[in-house]
Amino acid sequence: MEGNEHISKIVRSEKNGSISPKNSIRRTVQIHRSSQVLSAVREKLDELGLVLITRITDSKLTSEANSKGTMVNMTELTLEFTWVNAEKPEETIVIPFYAQGVDLAGEKGVGKALTYGEKYFILKQFNIATDQDDPDAFQKKLEQSKPTKTVTEKQVGDLKTKALKFANLRGQTENAVFSALKIKDIESINENEFNQHMKQLDVWISKVEKDSK
Repeated sequence: MEGNEHISKIVRSEKNGSISPKNSIRRTVQIHRSSQVLSAVREKLDELGLVLITRITDSKLTSEANSKGTMVNMTELTLEFTWVNAEKPEETIVIPFYAQGVDLAGEKGVGKALTYGEKYFILKQFNIATDQDDPDAFQKKLEQSKPTKTVTEKQVGDLKTKALKFANLRGQTENAVFSALKIKDIESINENEFNQHMKQLDVWISKVEKDSK
């Protein structure tokens, strides 16, 4: 990081309300597209002579099939955003950042991660709060889109053991218990479904044991 003048420009741009689409940088605004974020700040950055350069320093690609058999590719990028004082290019501020992008086709993960990173870097840098499309909501959507692993052999065994216990307590068959849980193929359920079924069986077993006392 070099140059007090450069830092002063960043501070002025953060404080100046004209950088926000609604003329108040700390007012909540709805910005949904990367292009809207950039257009909201470009005029003021040009006025101040600030240039933003993006560099990818590291990347990671994770590919897994979701419960429907569709390949889901998650690209993770480690980025460096560099502010450059156009009047004195030797004055720079380098800021590390992290971004993710999820893609089903396998061709747009990097682009999506860069778009996400660029957008939220600007939002964070200038304290521009968004409403429905805030970073936390984006992260929640991202987590929901990640592939869910199917159960392991051990989990299948654990579920069968617990189902059999409940079946014996109620004088029913194991298949009847699975039918009540709406399980058609125990080996094809995912981890979330496994946890839900285990909790449901615990509730049923606890109720039967309580009633039998």
